[in-house]
Amino acid sequence: MLRDDDVVLVISNAPDLLLAKRIAHVLVEDGLAACVNLGAPGLSIYMWKGEVEGAEEVPIHIKTTYARHQAVVQALAQMHPYDVPEIIVLPVIGGAAPYLDWVREQTAATQNKRD
Repeated sequence: MLRDDDVVLVISNAPDLLLAKRIAHVLVEDGLAACVNLGAPGLSIYMWKGEVEGAEEVPIHIKTTYARHQAVVQALAQMHPYDVPEIIVLPVIGGAAPYLDWVREQTAATQNKRD
């Protein structure tokens, strides 16, 4: 079981760079994420309603804590235009201690800037 101060990585995507940037800004400004990385657009191939589909998407990697991950998931679901957006939460099992501490500091409840 994860502790509230354990760092997690939330993976998602967006249909375009403008929305990806908006998601990143909101999550960081609200103190829900310490950092959000936007990758280069790439092609996603998937099955949707019985048909093979393809769409260009911008990958999003969100660094946060377990305590904040539910709020991140909710914010993503609200901002995302897809009926079923990709939102995956992965535990971080290690890393550079100063970076992990920085993630914790940036996402501490008292850091929430828009509350």
